Amino acid sequence: MGAQWKVKHKEAAANAKGKIFGKLVKEITIAARNGADVATNAHLRLVVEQAKKASMPRETLERAIKKGSGQLGETVQYHRVTYEGFAPHQVPLIVECVTDNINRTVAEIRVAFRKGQLGASGSVSWDFNHVGLIEAAPDSPDADPEMAAIEAGAQDFEPGEDGATLFLTEPTDLDAVQKALPGQGFTVLSAKLGYQAKNPVSGLSDEQMAEVEAFLEGLDNHDDVQDMFVGLAG
Repeated sequence: MGAQWKVKHKEAAANAKGKIFGKLVKEITIAARNGADVATNAHLRLVVEQAKKASMPRETLERAIKKGSGQLGETVQYHRVTYEGFAPHQVPLIVECVTDNINRTVAEIRVAFRKGQLGASGSVSWDFNHVGLIEAAPDSPDADPEMAAIEAGAQDFEPGEDGATLFLTEPTDLDAVQKALPGQGFTVLSAKLGYQAKNPVSGLSDEQMAEVEAFLEGLDNHDDVQDMFVGLAG
């Protein structure tokens, strides 16, 4: 859990797909500022692949690309904002938001942190490594994640969810590694830049863990929150 926190039972929520689409549309819009051609825009290519794996409708995907690249003449500007702080019980946390109104978002994030502690820039990020995060599933039981990591150029790997593997890369190697993994017997499920905690908190009681989970779910429900990276072991 030190790399990225995910909502429990996310598959069961009927509105989860709509929320995922909303996040992906924002990410596509931002990525497309640097061009609508996925062949020359690595960031856009990664997000488009995620959108396709999430079964985003083609028209939604294409509209987001056109909107971001200025082809629709729309003036909505999304900004990426990062907040740092602590969840209950001093669990370090980095929250990435995408918003069209920074003042509104920071005010609402302050409220969301009322049971934790919102810190200044740099107050928590020193305890995280900035990395590429690639979630990939083995194509067969014989697929070796250690060999795949070595051959594809990943820095490390760890068990992921539902039998998948989380490959960790240098930020600049993210695109190259996610392209190489299929040749090593792994299907890429998602690829993004993120953070991995250096010293994740462990030893919380069930009651304390429930407090942390409730706090994180409250944050995740905010429309502007794109990703959360939590220094929590297990």
